[in-house]
Amino acid sequence: MSASTSTRSAHWLDALRTQLWPLPVLAVALAVILGTALPALDSAVDGELPDSVTVFLFSGGPEAARAVLQAISGSLITVTSLTFSLTVVTLQLASSQFSPRLLRTFTSDRFVHGTLALFLAAFAFALTVLRSVREEGSGNTAFVPEISVTVAFALAIASVVGLVLFLAHLTREIRVETMLRRVNAETRETIDRVFPEERPARGPEPLPATGSFPVLAASSGFLTSYDQSALLEAAKSAGAVIRIDREPGSSLVEGVPFATAWAVAPGATLSAEVREKLARDINAAVATGFERTNVQDVGFGFRQLVDVAVRALSPGINDPTTAVHVIGHLSALLCGLAERDPGPEQLVDDDGRARVVLSLPGLREFLSLAMDQPRHYGAADPAVAARLLHLLKELAWCDREGRYRAEIADHLGRMRNAIGSARYSTPERKSLMDLADSIHGG
Repeated sequence: MSASTSTRSAHWLDALRTQLWPLPVLAVALAVILGTALPALDSAVDGELPDSVTVFLFSGGPEAARAVLQAISGSLITVTSLTFSLTVVTLQLASSQFSPRLLRTFTSDRFVHGTLALFLAAFAFALTVLRSVREEGSGNTAFVPEISVTVAFALAIASVVGLVLFLAHLTREIRVETMLRRVNAETRETIDRVFPEERPARGPEPLPATGSFPVLAASSGFLTSYDQSALLEAAKSAGAVIRIDREPGSSLVEGVPFATAWAVAPGATLSAEVREKLARDINAAVATGFERTNVQDVGFGFRQLVDVAVRALSPGINDPTTAVHVIGHLSALLCGLAERDPGPEQLVDDDGRARVVLSLPGLREFLSLAMDQPRHYGAADPAVAARLLHLLKELAWCDREGRYRAEIADHLGRMRNAIGSARYSTPERKSLMDLADSIHGG
């Protein structure tokens, strides 16, 4: 599978899994179909089933069947409303106490999707089967779809079990450590997709030549992903070199430049028609949305984690322990990135010439994102300051080739200044300074 196909698949999967409605709607549709087909099967095998099977089936009359189906459908719609209410309360709690950007983590919870699908499917099935129950009279013979009522009963029991499991799942999901672990896992998946281990080496970045021109954004929103194959094909078709100047997660504004293009041939210029077509092709290959996603935006995971840390350090919450745990996750992600050589990517043609340059953040940007706000808001707490220093120490250890020594030294110097200006006791200040002195490369 090509990188472009993988990106498109990830984009669609991300769009589907962060919506609450697709799986429940599909379950309702299947339940209605089953609720129509199963009574027909009941009618076909009526009176022909052996006693060893009928002993497990519903044995009541039409009135009892109606009562059971009405009780199931009525109770399940109530349970579904309760489940939706609990989900909304959980989303509100995650938004207010941790970060609004964590809502995507909750709305993509497959257990919640499955629970809602089960409840709504059982409701729709019972309601559909209720139509087929007939009482004797007016020329009609009594008919009770025994198999269908039994299945409805089984779905009701499964829904009761599902409600208990959902409550247990919800209490586990609202714990901050569970959320941090999920964001960590999603960010690692994005890192594997954007910065794979076998990433080709980058050559010298091509510089804009005479006749270069800006490409204006056709729509406003966050840059969520770009189609690498489409960009490379557009560059080859126009005889141009394309440089996307904005990173995934950046905010694009309609009519504002976000890319640069120029002719690949030295001294050549692109005609107005070619420029116009190239601009359309570039915009068509770039996806924008109203919110950031994990498709190609590695920084979004860092942003989510840092937001939780900053919120935990606010006076209204005052939970430095959570901030320390967040910094631990940030450190693990940074150490993983140190082995991947993050940064801009070049797409080359058949002759090996760079035709597309994609702006992707390097370790410097990720380190600044992980350090700046936690240091600003948490340097007054010795535990948070010590964990930030440990982050730099762990990153220095993972940077075995010393490629990021300058970045580590820069942030270490900022930490020394923050420690020097904070109100620590003498033993606390000495302990932190000794830890800073122990960091390799500092």
